[in-house]
Amino acid sequence: MLTPLDIVVRMLASALFGGVVGFERERHNQPAGLRTHVILSIGSCLAMCVSINLAMQFRPLVPNGDPARLAAQVLSGIGFLGAGAILRYGTNVRGLTTAASLWTIAVVGLAAGAGHFIPALVATALLFAVLQVLDRLEKRYMGNLVPKIITVRAKDRYGVVDEVKNVVQGFHSTLKTMSLSKNLERHEIEIEAVASIPAGETMDKVFFSLSSIKDVTSVEVQ
Repeated sequence: MLTPLDIVVRMLASALFGGVVGFERERHNQPAGLRTHVILSIGSCLAMCVSINLAMQFRPLVPNGDPARLAAQVLSGIGFLGAGAILRYGTNVRGLTTAASLWTIAVVGLAAGAGHFIPALVATALLFAVLQVLDRLEKRYMGNLVPKIITVRAKDRYGVVDEVKNVVQGFHSTLKTMSLSKNLERHEIEIEAVASIPAGETMDKVFFSLSSIKDVTSVEVQ
């Protein structure tokens, strides 16, 4: 069985591993930051240690006891934390990366609890590298695009849809979808476009350009 000292050492190692990743998430103002990652890592480690000791303690009564059964429930229960880290603002979804890091750090805690310190350390280093390095590479080579929902209402006339489309694409944005609806009684048309616009473009500029189109009555950007 694991001694109390063994368990303490493994929990301290888990706290260190969780703290490295949690610190990175905290710097990016994520909903699950330093404390959440450290607590989760320690809890996962303790669950693994208790699971190992229970399996050894009751081996005479349950010879085929599975030492990973209790620890496996950690991965099942981590879902509520991951769901709480995911936030949606219109077309913007934040927290997916943090939810994934929470799940991974739980596995790291389990590994440390089982005494696999080298794999846990390597996993922590890889996770930190992914969160830090790949984030910079994405911003540098893929651009910093912000998804927006643009709703334009105008008088129903030929060519207004193409004019709106050209203005949206003129901001070096990526037009993902465009939908149209018409009010036959009022002779009005509503254009809804989902586009990824560079973060450097101000909303005032987007509003002004779309409002300058002839027969446009209202513009809404989310």
